[in-house]
Amino acid sequence: MHDGPPYANGDIHIGHAVNKVLKDIIVKSKSLSGFDAPYVPGWDCHGLPIELNVEKKKGKVGQKISANDFRAECRKYADTQVAKQKQDFQRLGILGDWDNPYLTKDFKYEADIVRALGEIVENGHVSKGYKPVHWCTECGSALAEAEVEYKDKKSDAIDVKFKLIDASIFSVDKPVSLIIWTTTPWTLPAYILI
Repeated sequence: MHDGPPYANGDIHIGHAVNKVLKDIIVKSKSLSGFDAPYVPGWDCHGLPIELNVEKKKGKVGQKISANDFRAECRKYADTQVAKQKQDFQRLGILGDWDNPYLTKDFKYEADIVRALGEIVENGHVSKGYKPVHWCTECGSALAEAEVEYKDKKSDAIDVKFKLIDASIFSVDKPVSLIIWTTTPWTLPAYILI
């Protein structure tokens, strides 16, 4: 069973417990049915949540602690959190290879990732493009998609039906239309593509 790893940045919560129990049911069920169904637990030991916890205790990099010492403290903090979470998951009765978890901070794991990325690039499966990067000005760091909090906003919108001028590619005898949705109806006169 592949386990999308939790962050090693604090105590487990009900979401962790439900996630692990549901996966444990599948692993035990498959094992009892004669399948080889090992569960290898893992932890995400990188990222802003860990860095922020260490920063609270040790201070900002460059002000109170060097970058190398900060990284070492992050590794130590992650080890402590992994040990706590591992104990909690075992107390829940989750079966797994607890002596051999995968940790994203392990140097071998990191090297394997770099090698895999190198193969992907070498095989031409990576392209260069543009994409927005969510940036935390307070932390001075890019934010992962999971760390971005969105505020729902209600906007008026309309649906507009456009009759296609040339519908021959659809091989039908009836008129074909395209429905578009917009929150900016004043731009409709400029819709030359449609």
